[in-house]
Amino acid sequence: MRFPQLDKYRDQGLFVLRIGLGIMFIYHGTPKLFGGPHFWMELGKAMGSLGIHFLPVYWGFMAAFAEFAGGIFLIAGMLFRPACLFLLIDMIVATSMHFGMKQGLGIASHAIEDGIVFLSLILIGPGKLSIDYLVRRQFFKT
Repeated sequence: MRFPQLDKYRDQGLFVLRIGLGIMFIYHGTPKLFGGPHFWMELGKAMGSLGIHFLPVYWGFMAAFAEFAGGIFLIAGMLFRPACLFLLIDMIVATSMHFGMKQGLGIASHAIEDGIVFLSLILIGPGKLSIDYLVRRQFFKT
């Protein structure tokens, strides 16, 4: 069954998706970002699942920053595709860590699902209700 009358709400649907995901990533990223170097070190050890064992504080900070700032950029629809790319990478690392710890698909599924959403959003774009759309429209007259 198809609902063609809903096609006109595509941009609003993307906006709701961006707001919901953005809020949740800000919520999860805030305690990580403000957790400080000890917390970042523990978070950064997840890179060990990919064979990267150097600079865990840096990687932990970058993961926390990706989640917090990525959530803000998702909501605004600003630098949208780069933000989604960083969040996708964050979800790949999280998935790898869960599997590396033998936690299985049940635990890793959340990161996998979010990764699929971010990959899809990279391909779809932020929609018309976004800063990226306004900038592109203003400067490139598309």
